[in-house]
Amino acid sequence: MATKKKRTPGAPSDSWVVMAADTASLYLLGNGDTQLYEVKTFEEDCHSWFIGQTVQQDGRLLFITPLDPLFLMLPYLIQAGKEEKFQPLDQLLVDENFPACSRILKCSCSLHHIAEEKEVGSLKFYRYSQERTLDWLRKKVDRTIVALKKKNISVGGGVKSATYVKVKTESDCQEEDYLRYAHGLISEYLSEDLSNALLKHLHLPELTSPKESEPPSKKRKLSDKPVEAGEDYTKFNSADFARKPPKKMTAAQKTLAKVDKSGMKTMSSFFSPKAKMEKK
Repeated sequence: MATKKKRTPGAPSDSWVVMAADTASLYLLGNGDTQLYEVKTFEEDCHSWFIGQTVQQDGRLLFITPLDPLFLMLPYLIQAGKEEKFQPLDQLLVDENFPACSRILKCSCSLHHIAEEKEVGSLKFYRYSQERTLDWLRKKVDRTIVALKKKNISVGGGVKSATYVKVKTESDCQEEDYLRYAHGLISEYLSEDLSNALLKHLHLPELTSPKESEPPSKKRKLSDKPVEAGEDYTKFNSADFARKPPKKMTAAQKTLAKVDKSGMKTMSSFFSPKAKMEKK
């Protein structure tokens, strides 16, 4: 995670771009840096708004919602936790390229949810704890599920295909559907490794694509070598394989056999070439 000092055009005056999990995100610090907000943008092409008697050409909508600062502290604590030693908090959130990240320290949060604490005199030292982090994330998932059910949001189609429509009863959605959907929402703020660890902590099996579960199709492999026939099909051209007349004649064939064919021309005679007329 890295915090940039440069303000994004159109964003609130006290906003900062934060790089979390290799993805750029926009956050807002308010109330004297004690409260962290996430800023998301909704934008469409050729979109504007009528505000009073004016037209706002920039049709972007900014959604600002409170965010737990622990999500932004996690990458720093995980990185420092590789040393497996307790460190003071002001040394954990250090970024030479983006020193403004230290402003997150002013936000009110409880680090004991994601780290072990040790107090020496008046100083506190912290060390990342994955066990505590997974328990904390599990509570986040449970609260998300409660909110989804309260809003009657249908999640039966999975995280990617869920539709934000109201349903008649909660029985239409299984508990696993809520778990997977909530896990997907929380994972947007986590690294891939931590997201997979949370998936196992929730006792949810990984989803496999239909192609992986189906048996491999038996397709003929392409090769540069000439293809040879497995059998000799020329044997069917011999006299032994000539088509034999049926033993029993049908009623139509019997009727045709009784017809007097004398004086009739054969069918082939109608298609024979005409004789050339001699010139006089």
